[in-house]
Amino acid sequence: MRNKSFYIKLTQWEHWPTLLFYIPLAPFFVFRALKAKHIFHYLTTNPTILYSGNGTESKFKTLSLVPEEYKPKGILISKDRNKNDTTDQIKKLPFDYPIIAKPDIGFRGYLVKKIHDQKTLIHYLNQVDTDIILQEFIPYHNELGIFYHRIPGEDKGKITSVTIKKFITVYGDGKSSLAELIKSDERAFLYFNLFKNIHKSNMDKIYKKGEKIVLTEIGNHSKGTQFINGNHLINSDLENFMDNLSNKIDGWYYGRLDIKYKDYDSFLKGKDFKILEVNGIISEPTHIYDASCENSSFINCMKTINDHWDIMNDIAVKNHEVNGIEYPKIIPYLKNMLWLRTHSKKLKALNKLDF
Repeated sequence: MRNKSFYIKLTQWEHWPTLLFYIPLAPFFVFRALKAKHIFHYLTTNPTILYSGNGTESKFKTLSLVPEEYKPKGILISKDRNKNDTTDQIKKLPFDYPIIAKPDIGFRGYLVKKIHDQKTLIHYLNQVDTDIILQEFIPYHNELGIFYHRIPGEDKGKITSVTIKKFITVYGDGKSSLAELIKSDERAFLYFNLFKNIHKSNMDKIYKKGEKIVLTEIGNHSKGTQFINGNHLINSDLENFMDNLSNKIDGWYYGRLDIKYKDYDSFLKGKDFKILEVNGIISEPTHIYDASCENSSFINCMKTINDHWDIMNDIAVKNHEVNGIEYPKIIPYLKNMLWLRTHSKKLKALNKLDF
């Protein structure tokens, strides 16, 4: 199984390291920076988000830009937390278990966990030494990633990517253990170690025939979620919905919304949905990772990313030249990126631990 997994991840570009998609685009990035006369000009794209959402922004603060009715209930637990105060705080959570716990500054689904009780939550908080968001779990079974942009000063924008997120699911056959079901599934086996950790108490359990087992409910590629090209959903109704929504999110002009919803018709009417995250300039049009689509290729992935950088560039330049948004000072930004490097290493190390 290990050899097969290695071969698939080596030969299928969907699983390749992120840097491989970006390094070849560096010359285009440099050209735009020279034209704008500032190496970090793109950081004016989303003025109300720290560095426009480059990965060092607080997810909690960014989500606070969204109207209350469109986001899950949540609280922020400080990294400087006092143990007794924290225990009191989580005893008074304004929502029930299960909950989602995740780093306030994080990426790639690292340390995002669905937690079912207070004891497990306290253990999680004792292990993870950073600011943590505790968020109500949204039980809807559908999730989309919608990439949208709007030129500052305009009321209408464009959707350039829709990703349907398919959570990996296996079905019992009345004779195989959960571990065996995972190993025999053409996609689930790639994430066997992850699922072994999530479902460790049930790996030997035999499920009755036809019983559905959802292996992950976290919509990250690194958590095994499959990204499906949903660009066929782009139409005037969806764009009108996003126009209305984006005009209520102050200073957000470019990025991806991750949205959970009950059913699509209700969603378009503005009902039964929640925005899980507001992503800025670091976000991707994740439909590109659906390798099953016609004309999908590694080269076309890079082209799509570069096309989005063109859009980001136009928004950033307009925010600077027309709206007077100042380009950031270079030294503080570089210090911020050095901090992110250290923080990222810490999250990766903690993510490998079994807790």
